[in-house]
Amino acid sequence: NACGPCIGQWRRDEIKKGERNSIVTSFNRNFPGRNDANPETLAFIASPEIVMAYGLAGRLSFNPLTDALPGNGGAAWKLSPPKTAPELPEKGFILSRAGYEAPPADPKAVAVSVSPGSERLQILDPFDRHADSDFTGMPILMKTKGKTTTDHISPAGFWLRFRGHLDRISDNMLTGAVNAFTGERGKTLNQLTGERGVDAPKVARAYRAAGRKWVVVGDENYGEGSSREHAAMSPRLLGCGAVIVRSFARIHETNLKKQGLLPLRFADPADYDKVEEGDRVSIVELRELRPGAPLRAVFRHADGREDTCSVTHTLSNEQIEWFRAGSALNLLRAQQR
Repeated sequence: NACGPCIGQWRRDEIKKGERNSIVTSFNRNFPGRNDANPETLAFIASPEIVMAYGLAGRLSFNPLTDALPGNGGAAWKLSPPKTAPELPEKGFILSRAGYEAPPADPKAVAVSVSPGSERLQILDPFDRHADSDFTGMPILMKTKGKTTTDHISPAGFWLRFRGHLDRISDNMLTGAVNAFTGERGKTLNQLTGERGVDAPKVARAYRAAGRKWVVVGDENYGEGSSREHAAMSPRLLGCGAVIVRSFARIHETNLKKQGLLPLRFADPADYDKVEEGDRVSIVELRELRPGAPLRAVFRHADGREDTCSVTHTLSNEQIEWFRAGSALNLLRAQQR
C-alpha cells in the first residue's frame, strides 16, 4: 500500500556498478538503477512467495512447483504451494496517533532554524516570477531519448539523503536520462563554451549564472513513474523555462505546472526529430497564453536555419496564473496577504 523500499537504498558491495546481473524483487519498481544505483541490474518483479522461493534456491532456473531443494544430509525436499493470504489483516488495521503533533495555534510564532552549512536541510526561497523575454533564445540543455522516468530526471538511492536540500539534490538532475544525440546518460553540450560530455546539472547552473533559461526536449510519456516532486523542482531551481515533449505522464506534467514551468507537447510528434544539438528555442505568443490555444516554438539551429513547430498545452486558467506568478505557492502566498 506504499512505495516503501522501492526508492532504492540497497548498498551492494559484491556487485560493481556496470556489472550485468539479475534480481527478483517484490518491490513495486523496476526502473534501471532504481534498486541499487546500477543501471545494469535487471530487476524482475514477482510476488513475495516467488521471491522467497528464488532466494532459497539461489538460481533463476528454479521452478518452485516442480524442482526440489537440497536439505540437511543431502535429502531433497520441495516447497509447499502457498496458502491464500487474507485480503486484509485478520484484526484490521491499527489506528494510532503515536508520533502525531498537532500544529501550533499561531504558526507565525514558530521559527525554523537550519544550519547554514547543512547539506541535509535548506530553507526554500520563493521562485522568481517569469518575464516573457526569458523565453527567447533558450539553449537546449538536453534532448532525451526513449523512456525518461522521474527516476531518470531525479535519481534516488544515494541522493535521498539530500531530499530536504533542494540545491544539493539538484546535482542529480537528468543524470539518468539518455542524451538523444550521443547516447550518454546525464552528459550534454555546454553551448556557452562548446564543451561536450559535461554533467547536465553543471551545464544548467552555467546557463542560470549567465541569466539564460533553458529547455528540455523529451520523448513519449516523459516523467512516468513515481510522483517525485524533485523531478520538477530541480529543473525549476536550475533555470528551466519549458519542457517540450511528444507526450507527458500526467502527474509529472501537473508537478511541472505547480513549479511554474511550461509543459508543452509537439502538436506533431514527428517534430521531435527536427530538434538538433545546439538549438536555441523561443516560445512565441506567450502573452496570448490561454487554455486550449497552441503556441509556436521556434528552433533556431546552429547553422542559422529555423524550424517553427506548433506546441500545445493543457494549462487551465488557474494554472496559467501559477505560471505568471512563478509557481502555485507564489500565487497562494499572494492570495493570503
